[in-house]
Amino acid sequence: MFPNDIDTFVDLFGGGFNVGINVNANKIYYNDTNSKVVDIFEYFKVRDKDLLLEEIHYIIDKYKLSKTNQEGYTELRDYYNNEKQSPIVLYMLICHAFNYQIRFNSKGKFNMPFGKDRSCFNPTLEEKFCKFIDQLHKIQVDFYDNDFKKLKVENLKSNDLVYCDPPYLNSTATYNENGGWTVDQENELRNLLVNLNDKNIKFALSNNLTTNTTLQDWAEQNQFNIHYLSGTYSNCNYQKKDKITKDIEVLITNY
Repeated sequence: MFPNDIDTFVDLFGGGFNVGINVNANKIYYNDTNSKVVDIFEYFKVRDKDLLLEEIHYIIDKYKLSKTNQEGYTELRDYYNNEKQSPIVLYMLICHAFNYQIRFNSKGKFNMPFGKDRSCFNPTLEEKFCKFIDQLHKIQVDFYDNDFKKLKVENLKSNDLVYCDPPYLNSTATYNENGGWTVDQENELRNLLVNLNDKNIKFALSNNLTTNTTLQDWAEQNQFNIHYLSGTYSNCNYQKKDKITKDIEVLITNY
């Protein structure tokens, strides 16, 4: 659903970089306010894949990491929180954390619980990791850890695309537990998107009509396009009581 011939693709809420890394664009700007996540991708970008795999398996062997060894996970988490915080160590924590999620407390300490019987760096994940690194090394990408409001709209052109996948309003997902995504931030983002539209700059907003009940009215009032998608983010929203109800995932665009 992205346009063809994108010059610069701005991944404004980059997160796991699952979207931006696969976009066909001349240049990609990855942005996420979590500098520790940005550090991981910068670390991956400049290191050889085989060296990264050596580092990963060294950590796995040293701490005997598996989907059942909670003690090893806790030891690694304590090391990360008390020593020099390494991007590769944080990545290994995420790989063995509950639902492969990332979360920090108010003191900046990683505090996700162990993903017992579920999370580990298994052969399937290693294969995906290798493909990700291969693609990361091919693309031209710059990394930033700015607030989304600092986007320099004046530097963008009509053949660029700003992609937004912000935290969902009223969500209990892990990334929303430390401060959360506020109504004010939601309105500031919407104002930014209207500004982009006024300047003839393309945008795409990924969101959820189930939790964000005013979003449809806003999109219709501005004559934006609403594309309904299949799929759900229930893995990131593990506290949700009704596991059967399907979220209404949408992509809102101005093109």
